[in-house]
Amino acid sequence: MIIEALKSLLIGIVEGVTEWLPISSTGHMIIVDDFVQLQVSPEFLALFLVVIQIGAILAVLTLYFHKLNPVSPRKTADEKCATWRLWGMVAIGCIPAAVIGILFDDWVNAHFYNKVCVAAMLILYGVVFIVLERRNRRRLGECHRAIESERAQPTMPRGRHARMQPLAATAASSADIEADAERRMFRIADVDHIDWKTALKIGCFQVLAIIPGTSRSGATIIGGMLCGCSRTAAAEFTFFLAIPIMFGWGLVKCLKFVAAGLVMTQTEIVVLVVGIVSAFVMSVVSIKFLMGYIKRNDFTAFGWYRIIVGVLVLGVFALQMAGVLA
Repeated sequence: MIIEALKSLLIGIVEGVTEWLPISSTGHMIIVDDFVQLQVSPEFLALFLVVIQIGAILAVLTLYFHKLNPVSPRKTADEKCATWRLWGMVAIGCIPAAVIGILFDDWVNAHFYNKVCVAAMLILYGVVFIVLERRNRRRLGECHRAIESERAQPTMPRGRHARMQPLAATAASSADIEADAERRMFRIADVDHIDWKTALKIGCFQVLAIIPGTSRSGATIIGGMLCGCSRTAAAEFTFFLAIPIMFGWGLVKCLKFVAAGLVMTQTEIVVLVVGIVSAFVMSVVSIKFLMGYIKRNDFTAFGWYRIIVGVLVLGVFALQMAGVLA
C-alpha cells in the first residue's frame, strides 16, 4: 500500500503542476503511468486519472473564493451582480464540452489514450503557441509604433502666445506605453468583461481538449487570445471554466464506476485520497506561478517545452517498438 501511495503522490504532483500550465495534465499522467504503473484495476485507473483533478479544482476555489463567491458580504450589489454574470459566462462556455464529452467520452478513451496521440498533440499545439505568440509580438510592435507616433505629434497651443509643445516631452513611461499597447491589442483585458459570444467561442475551443495531449488550459487560453482576451483574462477564465467541467466529468466517471457494480479496495481508496491532496497542493503553487509568469512573459516557452516532450515521447515509443526498451 505504501508503494502505491508514493506512486499516487508522484502522479498527483504531476497533475497539480500540469493541470493549469498549458502542457496537458492528462497527457503527462498517461506518460507517467506508463513508467510508474499503479497496481490497481483498469477500471479504477480510468476513474483515478479523472477524479484526481478534483484536487486541482479545489485549488482554484480556494485561491479565487472571494472573486467567485456571489453572496460575499464584502461585495457591493453591483459586484455581486458581476459575479453572477461571470458564472453565467462560465455556464455558457461549458455547454460545448459538456455535450461532446458525454457523447464521445468512451470512444475517445478507446482510440486516443496512447503515447503516440499524446506526443502528436503536444507537438501540434506547441507549434500553435509559438506561431500565435510571434503573431502577438508583431501586433504589439505595431501598436507600440502607433502609440509612439501619436505621442510624437505636437500638442495644440493654448492661448495667444502659447508655443507648440511635442507630447513626447511629457510622455508616459515605457511601462505605460506597454500597457496601452496591450489594451489596444486585446479588447478584453479583464475576465469580468467577457461576453456570452466570447464565452461560447472559448467553450468550443475547450472541446479540443477531449483529445489527450491537447491540454484543456492550453486550448482555452489559445481560444481566449484568438477571441481578443489578454493572457491574464484568458488564463483566469480557463481556471473558472474548469470548475463545472471537471467536477461534472469526475461525477460521470464515478457514476459509471458505481453502475458497473465496482467497489474500491482499501489500497485504491488510499491512492485516490493521496492523489487528490497532492494535486491540490501543487495546483496552488502552479496557479500562482502561472499568473505571475504571464505578467512578464508570453507562452512561447511552453510551446517549446511541448515540442521537446512530444519528440522525447515519440523517441521512447520508437525504442519500445524496436525492443530496445522494455
